[in-house]
Amino acid sequence: MARLKLSKLELQIMEILWKRGPCSIRQIQEVFPVSKRPAYTTVQTTVYRLLEGKKAVKIVGRISNANIFDAAITREDEGRKLIDDVLALFGGRPKPVMAHLVETGQLTLADIQEAERALRQHQKERSRK
Repeated sequence: MARLKLSKLELQIMEILWKRGPCSIRQIQEVFPVSKRPAYTTVQTTVYRLLEGKKAVKIVGRISNANIFDAAITREDEGRKLIDDVLALFGGRPKPVMAHLVETGQLTLADIQEAERALRQHQKERSRK
């Protein structure tokens, strides 16, 4: 599946659905802080773009005349695609990304140890094939 290019508002809406589960347009809109709350019609247009054009949300029910929407993609899948895009920016090389994470203190020794375990497991699985 090709990576979805999500705008900032689309990503915020997806985050709401990932955290809260199925919501109506009004419920999505009301999660935004009052000072930064987009108009109802803006949220509605964005959700329908995510539904019809990007297939990132789905209709899971209806209450009265309001559709109930839920995420059709997982946060993990979207995160993997985003990481692939970042790596592609560096020619597929993870070293510059890891260097940045180390320099900013976002990569801990525990993270590296967990990555080593995952790498060993991945190599075992590949050698069995």
